[in-house]
Amino acid sequence: MTSVDATGAAATGLGELLPDGLVEVDGERRIRFVNPEALRILECEEADVVDRPLDDGLPLTDKYGRDWWAHTDPWSGLTSRTGHREKLLVAPKGHDVLVTARYVREVPGGPVARVLLGLRDAEARQRAERDQATVLSTVAHELRAPLTSVTGFTSSLLRRWDRFTDEQKRLMIETIEADATRLTRLITELLDISRLDSHSLNLRLGPVDLHALLTTHVVRYELGRSSGTVQLRLGEAATARGLPEMWADSDRLEQIFFNLIENGLLHGAGAVTVTLDRDDADGGGADEAVVVEVDDEGEGIPVADREKIFGRFWHGPSNASTGLGLYVVRGLVEAHGGSVHVTDATSGGARFVVRLPAGLPAVMGGS
Repeated sequence: MTSVDATGAAATGLGELLPDGLVEVDGERRIRFVNPEALRILECEEADVVDRPLDDGLPLTDKYGRDWWAHTDPWSGLTSRTGHREKLLVAPKGHDVLVTARYVREVPGGPVARVLLGLRDAEARQRAERDQATVLSTVAHELRAPLTSVTGFTSSLLRRWDRFTDEQKRLMIETIEADATRLTRLITELLDISRLDSHSLNLRLGPVDLHALLTTHVVRYELGRSSGTVQLRLGEAATARGLPEMWADSDRLEQIFFNLIENGLLHGAGAVTVTLDRDDADGGGADEAVVVEVDDEGEGIPVADREKIFGRFWHGPSNASTGLGLYVVRGLVEAHGGSVHVTDATSGGARFVVRLPAGLPAVMGGS
């Protein structure tokens, strides 16, 4: 690289090692130094930039097409200016780049002797913005469908109550209740995602009889469905020796297994079997755990997709769900110090295996 004065970035050698792009411009508006990362970001060669006038070697424009150097002009204006914050500008090759500037004066209040530019690739930020837009679009779509149903039926009932039979009224009110429940569940999942991503999820731990919880949950689930069956059974180890003591957030456990059972009924093709067992291969102690397997009779999940399904808003080919449930499941299981994975069920469908530590979860300092 071209050398500059002893106080310059190139002479120190640090500019070569910086993870961000660095460009140094002298008081004569001539480019004196460009590090390798800046060359990569600008998609140019050193000879295209170094020792060339700023307007020629590094023309930057804002989103309105204005010449950024003429607009900001570091060498004029108030002598108290020290630089500018990160700006999204257009590079000479037409792609976006994030630019930060620092104005260096040899004496306070004196003229600008050097301008140091920090360059960062804008691709990561733009990708995050696209992902955020996709999330907002997905959420809006998922909220709109049940809201449309609720408002449509309530409007019809309010304006034409006398025209409907009691059976029609019951059907419409049941539909409103189901859609309102769906909305509540979706909003709860969105709030949980926010808490999981910000590591602010709080668990209300207490002793839990998981067998009783699942029994009540399965019976309630069966009574509320018109199709599909859900069966609960104990594994061999649990039948022989019972289940170990378990501390957990019972509401969160219900949420975990509701999502897994719902997933099995939605994507499967028949019954869902829930197997509750214990896992203490070493005879108990620190490795003692409770294992729950949720099997369906669907087509199963390809090996290549078995990690993807736990991602946010991952639908798969059917596009039949919000894509939030399994992301929340993994987050809640891991918050309890456990793990969840998917494999093949003996029925040929998918098997979700949830392993939860017995006793106090590791996140609470228990054994």
